[in-house]
Formats: sequence, C-alpha cells, structure tokens
Amino acid sequence: MLRSGEPSFKLPVLGPGQDRLVTFFAAIAIVTVLYLGRDVFVPIAVAILLAFVLAPVIMVLRRIRIPRTAAVVTVVLVTFLGLMALGGMIALQVTDLVAELPQYRMNMRDKIKSLKEAASGSGTFERTMDLVQDLSREIDGPQAGQGLAAGATDGRPVLVEVHEPPPGTLGTISAVVTPLLHPLATFGIVFIFVLFILLQREDLRNRFVRLAGAHDLQRTTAALDDAGSRLSRFFLAQVALNASFGAVIGLGLWIIGVPSPFLWGLAAAVLRFVPYIGAAIAAALPIGLALAVDPGWTMVLSTVALFLVVEPVVGHVIEPLLYGRSTGLSPVAVIAAATFWTWLWGPIGLLLSTPLTLCLVVLGRHVESLEFLDVALGDQPPLSASELLYQRLLAGDPLEAAAAAEEHLKEKSLADYADQVALPALRLAQRDAARGVLDEARQTRLKETLAELLDYLPDPGDLVGPPTEGTPHVLILSARSGLDEAAALLFAHRLRQSGLRCETRSRGGLGRPVGEEVNLLVLSYLSPATPAHRRYTIRRLRRDVPGRRVIVADWGIEQGQPERLEGEDAVVSSIAAAMEAVATLPEPPAAPPQAAAPAVLRAGAA
Repeated sequence: MLRSGEPSFKLPVLGPGQDRLVTFFAAIAIVTVLYLGRDVFVPIAVAILLAFVLAPVIMVLRRIRIPRTAAVVTVVLVTFLGLMALGGMIALQVTDLVAELPQYRMNMRDKIKSLKEAASGSGTFERTMDLVQDLSREIDGPQAGQGLAAGATDGRPVLVEVHEPPPGTLGTISAVVTPLLHPLATFGIVFIFVLFILLQREDLRNRFVRLAGAHDLQRTTAALDDAGSRLSRFFLAQVALNASFGAVIGLGLWIIGVPSPFLWGLAAAVLRFVPYIGAAIAAALPIGLALAVDPGWTMVLSTVALFLVVEPVVGHVIEPLLYGRSTGLSPVAVIAAATFWTWLWGPIGLLLSTPLTLCLVVLGRHVESLEFLDVALGDQPPLSASELLYQRLLAGDPLEAAAAAEEHLKEKSLADYADQVALPALRLAQRDAARGVLDEARQTRLKETLAELLDYLPDPGDLVGPPTEGTPHVLILSARSGLDEAAALLFAHRLRQSGLRCETRSRGGLGRPVGEEVNLLVLSYLSPATPAHRRYTIRRLRRDVPGRRVIVADWGIEQGQPERLEGEDAVVSSIAAAMEAVATLPEPPAAPPQAAAPAVLRAGAA
C-alpha cells in the first residue's frame, strides 16, 4: 500500500552502459526524424540561422529608438525583397548565358583541334577521341530516320512513335508553375519563421532557459547570451566576407571580359559557404566558360590568376583578422559534417553544414551533458599538454612528445614547460601507480622515455655554457620508485640548463661514495612522502654525509606546502621553488677534518 505523498512509480536507475545505449538510440531517433521531416526542418534551420544574422542589425535599429516591430518588419522585408531581386537577376543572367552558348561552339572546336595537333606526335589523343566517338555511336544507336528507311526496304516492321498533343494554355501554365511551388513554399515558410523568431526572441529565449536549466538561471543565461552573441557575430562576419569575396570576383571577371560576371560573383559568394571545396567549384565554372569564350588563352589564364590571388588573401589574411583563426571546428569535423548534412538534407544541408555544426559545438561548450560534441567536433585540443605528454610517455614515443614540447617552447620558457607540463604529467603517472594500474616495469619505461625526451630539448651547455669553478654541485637522490627517478631527471635537466653541476642517483646506487665537491643533497619524492619516512631518511643522510645541505623535493603536492621537518634546509613542491631554494641557501659550514675522505651513503638510507 502506498503512503500518502509517495509517487505511484519510480523510474529505474540506469547504469553507465545502459545510459550510453539509451543515448545511442536517442541519437538514431533524432537523425531519423530530421531525415523524414526535412521538408519542415530545413526551413526552420534556415530561418534560425538568418535570425542570428539579422539580430545584430535589429539591435542597432533598437538603439536609435525604432520600435521592435517596425525594426523587425523593416529588416526582414528588405532582406527578402533583396533575395527575390537577386533571384530574378540570376534567372536573367542564366537565360542570357544559355542563349549565348551556341556561338562559343566554334572556339571549343578550335581549342580541341589545337590540342589534337599538339598531341599528334604520339597519336594518343587521336586514338582516345576515336574511341570516345565509337562508344558514343554504339550508345546512341541508329537514328529514327535511318530505322525507317531500313524497315521500308527489307520488309521489317516500321518503327511507330506516338506523340501526345501539345498542351493547352492551362497545361503550359501548370508545367511552368509546378516546379516553382516547392521553392516558393519553402521561401514563404522561411520568411514567416524569421519574422516570428525575431519578434518573439526574448520569449523564445526564456522558454529555452526554462527547458534547459531553470535550476541555474545565472549559468544558463550567461551561456545562452555568450552563445547567441558569438554565433551572431560569426554568421554576420561570414556573410559580409563572402559577399565581399563575390563582389571582388564579379568585378574582376567583368574587367577580364567573362560573360555574366554578376552570376559568377554571386555563385562564388554562395559556394564559399561550402567548406574547402566551395571556392574550387566557384572557380571551375567561370574558368570553363572563359575556355569556351576566348579563342586564345588570355582570358582563361587571367581568370585562374584572379582566383589564385583573391582566395588566399581572403582565406589566410582577411578571414583570420575578421573572426579568428578558424570556425572553432576541427578540419576532420568540417569534412564529416559536410558529408553528414549533405546526406541528410541535400545541397541545402551542404551549405548549412558549417553553421549547424558550429551551433552544436557551442552547445557542447556550455551544456555539460553535451560536452562530447565539443570534444568530437571542436578544434580545442582533446588532451591538455600534460595529459598528452603522459600518454606519449606511456606509449614510449619521445619524438611526438618532443614535437609538442617544441611547440610549447615557441611561446614559453623551458622552466615553464618543466613546471606546467612535465611535472603535472609525472603526477598523473603517480596517481595511476597509486591505483595499482602502473606497474614497476612501465614506470621504468616511462622514466627511460622521459630521459630520451630531455635529450631532444635544448642542450643546457648551448644556453649558459659549461659550469665554472665554485658553482654548486648538486646530488639528487631518488627516494623510492622509478617515478621518483623520472622527477629527479627532470630537475637535473633544469639545473644544468641554469649552469649548475648536478648528478642523479637511483635507489640502487646509494652505496657509492659521495665526492667532496657535492655540497647540496636533494631528496626527490614523487610518491607520497610521509613525515616518518622523511624524518628517518634525513637522520641517515645527516649521519652518513655530515655538513651537506639537504632539500626535500615533494613533487607530488600540487597545492599548498609540506611542513618543514628538523634537519631539512628547505622543502619544495615545484621545480621553480627548488631552483630558488638552491640559489638562496647559504653556503654550508666547513667540513670537519674527519670528513676529508669521501663519504659513503648506506644502501638503506633512502
């Protein structure tokens, strides 16, 4: 029996595997709905993107005290009337171009003839053309007149064709209007959606906030405002840039003399929305027409030169200055998105692929549950610099790690790399070792890979020259594991880069004698260093190597500072702090006479 106030049922709690399965089937369902309902969703998507483009213009009109309704209606009407005017001009240009094409046939024949003459020495071109003509005759078959003549002379049945009577006035009107109904209907739906989206912008935003995250209004509002402003600026800048690109191309083609330059300029502006291949397609069309129009090759070469100059300048100079280095999408994601949206929605999907995918990436950056979209499609590095270094150290690949280090060193110093990249990578390794998933053999391999990586980094001798007399001599002792030895190698490289003399010693080499030139001992911990272990180790060092300064480097501490124990001259947790401690510690007192012979560290000291 249910108690008062208890729910009548409870939703089952899904495990991680079941949750991923539900997400997978939900994605399939969404894609299926988008595909089956493309006639509805395509106009909505176009309307939303147009609303992002027009929203900044409306905000400018609102700032000069124009009422919202008047500003929205004015901007939308001007936009759609301009689009209709462009459509009419394109139709006129296409009609004129089709009417002029037959007169360019002779130029094409002359060019083909010149190519045949140029290739006549080998005969390859002639044999190819003959083969094409033979295949064409085989495919086309006999003409109707030839079949009739043959049938009349040899007694075979005569070929009879039945033709419908020519359509009347209504039939002609229907044949003309029917193909235009679907584009006009789509155009009207987009117009209505844009109008209402811009008129109800705040209401739609509030409803989205309610659905997306009413429990955290501050975070949801900040994310929505940031996403909306970023997308609006990007789309408006892209439209302005591509329109300018088309205008320059159209003007250049008009100067060169290519027919219908307005048509090709508009095509270049529209096709440039298609990532990577759009500009190439936009160039191929006028180049092919110039090949047919000009009896020579001047027009063709000028058209090619126009695109080769304008596209790199726009793509590599103006575009980065206008809205950043990239669209925020990885190159692979752009290609995959173009393929996916083209399959889903056809040519319109290809034009909308980059804006739609960018919307998904922005959504993934602000909605925690959709973060996988940003990881899969965005251009941000999927791994941090320290995570990438740790992954490459695990894989035993010092070359890629060195390449990443070189990129880091172009902007920051080697000291910064050691403290902000290399040492955090070793801390990640220590976490895995503490969980029992990084055994001793893999720790040794990681240490050896790090040693190879350090060999690829700038040579300390090239930076500061060899150590001079009186320079402190440092002995770094690895306290426990192979990861402690890896951290010791990293610190030793940093010391040598600063011109200091240093030596590293692993756990197995603690029994070797310590020379009189060693005046500083550094105890390297990456594994957890308990106070009891540190206290015991310091006592043994003080007894076996008297008169030396001792620094404890507890590299595993990311925040805070470990407490300094009796007998320790300094306790550090970062390489920068260790370098400062080495430089600021006072000189050790003179060694007693009985310490003249080299001291020997006992094997169990650490």
